[in-house]
Amino acid sequence: MKITAIRLTRMVLPLDPPFNAAWDPEPRTSFPATLVEVETDEGVTGVGSGDTMDGFEAYEHLFIGTNPLAILNQVRRIETINFHGGRYWPLEAALWDIIGQVAGLPVATLFGGARDKLIAYASCGELKTPPARAESAIKAKERGFKAMKIRISRDHLEEGVAAVRAAREAVGGDFDLMVDLNQMWRMSGDIEPALELAKVHRLAAQLAELNVRWLEEPLPQSDVRGAQRVREQTGIQVSGGEMVRSMPEMMALIEADAYDIYQPDVALSVGMYRARQVAETANLKHRAFTPHTWSNGLGLLANLHVAAGVDAGPYLEFPYDPPGWTPERRDFFMEPLHTDADGYLRVPDRPGLGATIDYGAVEKYKI
Repeated sequence: MKITAIRLTRMVLPLDPPFNAAWDPEPRTSFPATLVEVETDEGVTGVGSGDTMDGFEAYEHLFIGTNPLAILNQVRRIETINFHGGRYWPLEAALWDIIGQVAGLPVATLFGGARDKLIAYASCGELKTPPARAESAIKAKERGFKAMKIRISRDHLEEGVAAVRAAREAVGGDFDLMVDLNQMWRMSGDIEPALELAKVHRLAAQLAELNVRWLEEPLPQSDVRGAQRVREQTGIQVSGGEMVRSMPEMMALIEADAYDIYQPDVALSVGMYRARQVAETANLKHRAFTPHTWSNGLGLLANLHVAAGVDAGPYLEFPYDPPGWTPERRDFFMEPLHTDADGYLRVPDRPGLGATIDYGAVEKYKI
């Protein structure tokens, strides 16, 4: 089997009303996505998404004519260009889609087949007032979620803690809350300094009193010792790693015991094959793996297959913060992914990734 073509379709979904992302200083009035389709000489086509794939055309020739089933060699190719270009891991997802179709199995089965569903947590993306966040937590609980992650801005810590407190009072103690400070990486153009360790320590102590399960990305990637001190001195679990760029960096964090929970996104960080290695290594050290999933439905689906295959946990991230962020917005070019009444996200039982692409939407929103 040989790859004969790689087709990229870039799309933009206009957002009305805008989505006020907590990690981005500018409200998002549109949401970009790129659909990657890998065609083979045997008529099998795989799909992937999760990154814009900007600049990939310059490297496309490295893959044409190669065997899509030789996945380790494909991963190594992507890693060589990852140093020079963008994050092209959606291509790997499309290759796994092909492998699953050829094998006649869901990709999760190829990754270990530990589960066919994972309990999801509602991952909130916007900054909301305490009353609004409390209301959203109640609605998430009513929908079947057992946990929610709330983002806090480093510029509005008091308001953030107040929102977490309001949510805790609204849902009670039988509902897990997590908090994301988003300090490990930066959006393009954001040159503001990270919060100093003392402030993060005080914040973590307040969150521990509110029974927050974990604090995500409390400090920059380089401050491993600071993250360890936050955990040791406050008792709160620390998580991170969603955008770590290379496998050596990720393994260095694990070897240093930087976090309790490692969260590389298979579409944006180290890819699917390597994420499995992260999960296995973390597990051997009695640490957890649960990937970041904030891209789109295909990116979420790729993360789901890996996470279900390796028995990740304690939860799977499910981007969800209505009315600004819904499954229909997130998955606008495919059949939306939904959790069931008990809060589980199920692995599609079709071969490959099991996505259903809405080519009418692809045509409508392509640019």
